[in-house]
Amino acid sequence: MLTAKDLKGIIPPIVTPLDNDENVDFKELGKVIDYVIEGGVHGLFPLGSNGEFYVHDFEESKKIMDFVVKHVNKRVPVLIGTNSITTKGVMKLVKEAKKVGADAVSVLTPMFIVPNEEEMYNHFREIAEASELPIVIYNNPGKTNNDISISLIKKLAAIPNIIGIKNTTLNFSQTIQFIEATKDIENFGVLCGVDYYIHSGMVHGTQGAVAGTANVAPKLVVEIYEKYMAGDIKGSLEAQKKLMPLRDSFGDGTFPTVAKDYLKLMGIITKGAAKPVTPTKNQDRLIEILEILELL
Repeated sequence: MLTAKDLKGIIPPIVTPLDNDENVDFKELGKVIDYVIEGGVHGLFPLGSNGEFYVHDFEESKKIMDFVVKHVNKRVPVLIGTNSITTKGVMKLVKEAKKVGADAVSVLTPMFIVPNEEEMYNHFREIAEASELPIVIYNNPGKTNNDISISLIKKLAAIPNIIGIKNTTLNFSQTIQFIEATKDIENFGVLCGVDYYIHSGMVHGTQGAVAGTANVAPKLVVEIYEKYMAGDIKGSLEAQKKLMPLRDSFGDGTFPTVAKDYLKLMGIITKGAAKPVTPTKNQDRLIEILEILELL
C-alpha cells in the first residue's frame, strides 16, 4: 500500500499515444512508459490531463489502466487518474484501478459544476471511504474552475486514505500554504504540479513533482530532484534553469499537444493530440530546444 512517504520524486503524467482513429496505440504507449522509466522517474501517472483522460470512455480507460500496470511490472509505482464530474463516476473508475493493481489513484476536482466547500469535502470523503487504494487529490483550478482552499485541504488531509495533493497552479504561495497547513499530518504529502517550481517547491517542502516535461526530458527533470536530495542545491537549481525553455514551449500550442509533438519529433510516437487540438505551428522551435537538450 502506497503511503505519503512513497509519494515522492518525479512522476510524469504520461501521454496516451493515439492511432489514426484516435484509439489508444498500446505499442507506442509501451514505448513511452519504457522511455520515462529508463530516464529514472520515480513513478507514473497515466490518465491525467496530459494523458487526455477526457478522450477515453470507461471501457478504453480500463484497458489503459490494465496495460500500464502490466507493462510497468512493478518497476515504479503507478498512480492512475480516476476523473469524473460525479462522485459515482470517480468511484467506478477507482474500483477498476484497484482491480488492475494500481498503487494509488489521483482524483481531480469536479469539472463544469462548481461545488461549494461542503460538497467538495463530501465528494472526496465518500470516494476515500469507498476506496481500497490511497488517494492523491489533483488540484488544477485553471482547468476545472474549482480550487481547493486552505481550510478544505486541512480537513481532507485528516482523512486517512487521502495521502497527498498535486497542486497545479502558478499561484506558488498556495502550494506553500498547503505544505504549512498539512505539515503536522504524518501520512500526507504535497507534490508540485507546475514544472517551473520543482526546485523551489522542494526548498519549501514538496516531496517531488508531477511533471509534464518529464515525458520529453525525464533525465533532466529527475536531475532536479536527485541533485536536491543529494544536497547539491546549486546543481538542482542549474538543472531547473536548463528545463525552463522546454517548459516555456509548452505554451506554444493548445494543451496538451506540445508534449506529443516533442515525442513525435523524437520518434517515440507518431500521432498527436485528439481533435480539435492540432499540432504546434512552430515546430522549428521545438526542434531547436530538443537539439540544445541533446534529445535529437
